[in-house]
Amino acid sequence: MSAKFEISFSKSAKLNGGLAILLKTAEAESAAGAETADPAGVVTKAAKIARFSAKSMAALDIVAPEGAPVERIVVVGLGKAGELTAHDWLKAGGAAASKIKNTDKAVIFIDVPGLEIDARAAADFALGMLLRAYSFDAYKTKKNDDEEKPAKSVKVTIVTADAAGAKKAFFDSEAIAGGVNLARDLVNEPPNALGPVEFAARANELEKLGVEVEILTEKEMRRLGMGALLGVAQGSVRPPRLAVMQWKGGKGKDRPVAFIGKGVVFDTGGISIKPAAGMEDMKGDMGGAAAVTGLMHVLAARKAAVNAVGIIGLVENMPDGNAQRPGDIVTSMSGQTIEVINTDAEGRLVLCDALWYCNDRFRPQFMINLATLTGAIVVALGNVHAGLFSNDDQLSAQLTAAGLSTNEKLWRMPLGKDYDKLIDSKFADMKNTGGRQAGSITAAHFLKRFVQDTPWAHLDIAGTAMGSPQDEINQSWGSGFGVRLLDELVRAQYESR
Repeated sequence: MSAKFEISFSKSAKLNGGLAILLKTAEAESAAGAETADPAGVVTKAAKIARFSAKSMAALDIVAPEGAPVERIVVVGLGKAGELTAHDWLKAGGAAASKIKNTDKAVIFIDVPGLEIDARAAADFALGMLLRAYSFDAYKTKKNDDEEKPAKSVKVTIVTADAAGAKKAFFDSEAIAGGVNLARDLVNEPPNALGPVEFAARANELEKLGVEVEILTEKEMRRLGMGALLGVAQGSVRPPRLAVMQWKGGKGKDRPVAFIGKGVVFDTGGISIKPAAGMEDMKGDMGGAAAVTGLMHVLAARKAAVNAVGIIGLVENMPDGNAQRPGDIVTSMSGQTIEVINTDAEGRLVLCDALWYCNDRFRPQFMINLATLTGAIVVALGNVHAGLFSNDDQLSAQLTAAGLSTNEKLWRMPLGKDYDKLIDSKFADMKNTGGRQAGSITAAHFLKRFVQDTPWAHLDIAGTAMGSPQDEINQSWGSGFGVRLLDELVRAQYESR
């Protein structure tokens, strides 16, 4: 659930109570809109007393004096003008949103003296507000006394010289916020409420936006020979699903771009069961599928000029009497056989069939899969970067650039024959894990055996999709990582011109 901001853009605004938010760089003598919101010069006096220097994302909160046109004034610092990035505008919007309390209207002045503000920056600011406003409290029946009151609808007017351009750019921003927050919702949902069937139903709701959705059942996947995916699912009473989402916004002859997500709605580890401590977090083991679903929402909602396919393999990994055992050998859709050494290395078994199916059916320009795949990537990169593995330098460079643009950062990890041989098996074509050493790399090599010559990238988002550090634009356990990253990749490189 999200706080409701009704955002509009205007070249000017009449103030009549409520909250005014002003932006200021470290170099500017005055804050944006100071003359309008603060005719008595209270902000300047308060800043001097508080020694407010407009450091990046610092805030000065002032109760307006008697006779002022507003009730409160908040100044948000932007830091040095020459160091501002696109992501800083998102952060500024988030910082501003965090200050909107106990009011039903707010006016925000963003045209800082001496700083050019284009329409995209204004829209990014508004996007930051929408991302910060997100909260997930659907299952709370009451609030603690020390918690804030439930969010209410707030009319927000953003004052900027290019109001028309900002309004146009905000169309895309609203779509992005919708996709990110959808992904967050899916990751945050409790596992008893979101099984494979329920997740597939949520994906099916994208038909309202014009996405074509097919849901493959266990019977259909068995007919296709998806023995690897079905092996993971066989220990659960909840049947698996494969959701296939198509957005056809490009030219008819254009080959699609493809995104594949791991959707293990809950992962006990199966027979190779996980320790009890922290197992509740394994409701988020479908973060890759959530990101793909959120991305498809964005592409459809903003009418992206691209043909795109999103495929998510949805299973639950449980230690039932019917569950697969360590030592079992399964046959994947590709015909390759897999010795299951560890039933907790299950995500790659789901993905390998989904990747093969995607490549075989759609012949895409590229395939990018997202998965909370290994704890090893968290050990290597922490919560700051997601791991990037790829068989294609150009796609890898494009993804890295998109990550820097959105601050959903990636770090490319190595692939090589010496790692690949670690998953060779004595009894089958391969085994599903190469052991503890280089665990994230051998997992990537496993997936690489199912993509053939198609340009491919694997994003291991175990450290960034859930439980990542909170910041100005994300206060949620489920972060929605990957949605903005991949939307930027499509926007910058693959939309029809």
